[in-house]
Parts: sequence; structure tokens; C-alpha cells
Amino acid sequence: MKLPIDTSGMTFMCAAPARPVTDFDTGQHKADANGELLFNLQVVALDEDGAQILSVKVPGDPKLGQGAMLHFEGLVAMPWSMNDRSGVAFSANGVQSQGMAGGSAAQRQPVKADS
Repeated sequence: MKLPIDTSGMTFMCAAPARPVTDFDTGQHKADANGELLFNLQVVALDEDGAQILSVKVPGDPKLGQGAMLHFEGLVAMPWSMNDRSGVAFSANGVQSQGMAGGSAAQRQPVKADS
């Protein structure tokens, strides 16, 4: 069962570049039902209660760097259980960058030492 997530009160930031989703059986890059390659994107999700690091599966390589502020389309949570393990997997139909977080490494200018 896919449970839609209301992201209106949340902020998302890219924590690491996306990595390919691999099929456990074949070791090959996994694709969605439309044939688009899937990627796992490590994300920091922030709300009024704090922060959580999530891995969100998205179609296509989003080509996002650390510190990019994100907007997800169709973010859902999918509870899972296998043998004695259980958890929640996250996926989205798409993701867009909404600029960079203030003070991120990509925005900092090098400081020149006085001679």
C-alpha cells in the first residue's frame, strides 16, 4: 500500500548525490514500469519537530548535489515487512531543485588570506 505524504509543512535538502537502484537478483540497474532507470536519493527531511534522513527512490538521475533544496512530486511511503524485518520505503514520481541551502559548500566563496 502506498501512503501519500503531505509535504506542505516540510523542507527537503539533498544530502548526497543519487545512486542507482540495483536489482538484488541480477545486480543490474533497476528500472520502473515505464523503463526509466531508478535512483536512490539521500535526503534530509525537516519539519517543526526536527530532521530525519530518508532515502527516496526517484525515476531518472536527478543530477543534484549536496545542499540542493528539493521539491518532490507524488512522495509516498510504503510500509514493508520481510521475515523478521520491517520498515518504510519512500518513493516519488519526480524531484526538482529549488536552489541551494544557505551556507552550503557549493555557495561558499574561497577566503583569501591577507598577504
